[in-house]
Amino acid sequence: MRKALKLGMALSAMVMSAAAGSALAAEVKQINGAGATFPYPVYSKWADAYQKQSGVRLNYQAIGSGGGIKQIVANTVDFGASDAPLTPEELEKDGLMQFPMVMGGVVPVVNLPGIKPGEIRLTSEELADIFMGKIKRWNDPQIAKTNPDVELPDKAIQVVHRSDGSGTTWIFSNYLSKVSPEWKSKIGTGKAVQWPTGVGGKGNPGVASYVQRIKGGIGYVEYAYALQNHMTHVTLRNRDGNFVEPSIETFQAAAAGADWENAPGFYMVLTNQPGEDSWPISGATFILLHKQQKDAATAQAVLTFFDWSYAHGDDMAVKLDYVPMPDSVVKLVQKAWHDQLSGPDGKPVWPAK
Repeated sequence: MRKALKLGMALSAMVMSAAAGSALAAEVKQINGAGATFPYPVYSKWADAYQKQSGVRLNYQAIGSGGGIKQIVANTVDFGASDAPLTPEELEKDGLMQFPMVMGGVVPVVNLPGIKPGEIRLTSEELADIFMGKIKRWNDPQIAKTNPDVELPDKAIQVVHRSDGSGTTWIFSNYLSKVSPEWKSKIGTGKAVQWPTGVGGKGNPGVASYVQRIKGGIGYVEYAYALQNHMTHVTLRNRDGNFVEPSIETFQAAAAGADWENAPGFYMVLTNQPGEDSWPISGATFILLHKQQKDAATAQAVLTFFDWSYAHGDDMAVKLDYVPMPDSVVKLVQKAWHDQLSGPDGKPVWPAK
């Protein structure tokens, strides 16, 4: 298992075996990426550990999935990152390939003094109605019925959402579209949607900050941000009818049935998955690269970083409550690197394994 590999293994040996022409990759001292804020906590951890071993710095700008897609299409970064997977048709149009790095969960968080994490339960219908502005107060009879043992405050609900193009929003709105016909018809799924109510914050940090400041606030953030900011999450009713809390175990339960091998372009959506323990708002986060690479050395440096992260980053990911990709998926990704990515000379930039 990759978790058994020690972080202190010599990087030089790994690099030499990682890519043909690795001597060129070793000359690259910085790689540049931009996009999703959802995986920023784990990318930051990986980058710090990787730089200490290799001397190669990762400059990653967490500007949101929409910005990451725009930048990789424009060729202003070495890689883009998005929580919203691109369809095979979108990838083909822009000459891109994508692959998943880790999986995690989006969680609704609230600011209600006296309410403990997980104490408030919400059904999918109630969550959709709150973000549509139909349920306006925390002691609404519908919420009270779901929470008979909780003393709900007579306080207005203040919705907080993302203001930027966001894969987190895509995951969240995709889930609401699956569980609420009204949401699907009026608002739909997107990295940016026309919110019926609420205020916008930029990035996961912006939403977390707003919710922390606004009494009665509710927003949605990646789970690591909820933990790091000591925020109060809600318990949600999943597709099987069970109320579950966000955790690596419930994220793993949602990811358990994912058939990556038969997902063209690694297009996979993990919201509202079956399973008695599944967290309903789960998703993977993806890396985007141009199939035709302008510089083989930079491409090899980027892939070497992600290869290292797959091999050595599981423990760091788990500590931040992300779900590492299974070994079987990593092998599929590495094969895709070899099959789909080529340098200026038309040769693969990553060796077959």
